[in-house]
Amino acid sequence: MAVSNVGQVTELTWVADSPAAVEKIRPLLLAARTADGRPEALPEGPLPREFRGGEHLLAVDGDVLAGYAHLDTGGDAFGRQVAEVVVHPDARRRGIGSALVAAVLARAAEGVRIWAHGEHPAAARVAARLGLEPVRELLTMRLEFAGEVPRPVWPEGVRVRAFEPGRDEEALVEVNRRAFDWHPEQGALTVADVLATEAEPWFDPAGLFLAVGSDGRILGFHWTKVHSDGVGEVYVVGVDPAAQGGGLGKALTLVGLAHLRAAGVPAVILYVEADNKPAIAVYSRLGFVRSAADVQYAVRTQRASG
Repeated sequence: MAVSNVGQVTELTWVADSPAAVEKIRPLLLAARTADGRPEALPEGPLPREFRGGEHLLAVDGDVLAGYAHLDTGGDAFGRQVAEVVVHPDARRRGIGSALVAAVLARAAEGVRIWAHGEHPAAARVAARLGLEPVRELLTMRLEFAGEVPRPVWPEGVRVRAFEPGRDEEALVEVNRRAFDWHPEQGALTVADVLATEAEPWFDPAGLFLAVGSDGRILGFHWTKVHSDGVGEVYVVGVDPAAQGGGLGKALTLVGLAHLRAAGVPAVILYVEADNKPAIAVYSRLGFVRSAADVQYAVRTQRASG
């Protein structure tokens, strides 16, 4: 359905998720990655997780896709719809981003949240113009390896082992649920999500570390990732609330960092909520420094928790 005209853009059209839609969108995401370093789109295979399913809004200029928005109609762990907006690098400063955001607001359920990546001033101006305010800030922190990683110290009775596909999915999801019951994305992880990630080209079970108690129960985990550009990531560190406070999170972080260091990656990134001061303090002591930030916006009158 065409919803509007935007300057030189012929129309904005909502389309359902389909293989044909994915192949229209992919070149734009690859162009944005070349210009901005994000999103993590690849020339083939599934789109990044934040662009899968839901609905797609295409801004077409002649035969060229000049802009795109994705609306996650399923919502985050708290049921809030979430949108991503991307404008082709060659089509910026023409009002396309504003038009896409306005169309998303008209389409989406009340309380929708819209991501702006990289602290772009233009995104802040669009948000202010459309009556949006920041409701969440996600920091990127980066560590450049300069020496050996300290050896982890494990709580008494705890051992560490690698994840075993076909055995550990349900237990991983369960401890993740308890560790991240407050988190909009991570708290919604399912067994199906884990299985889908196991099919991703970057997945390596040897880089997913499980902390196991004397009774065999999984107490926490550190899921590492190596990106296509060779940079490592502290993808997820989760600790069961019942096992927190004894240094398990730090030990898991260190064992994952040592694994990435041994794999030869030059640097490691991680994402952390800007208001999670204790976690930021831990990562800072390990040598991580802030390198970027992403901001989530919502309509000014829709202050939701989480």
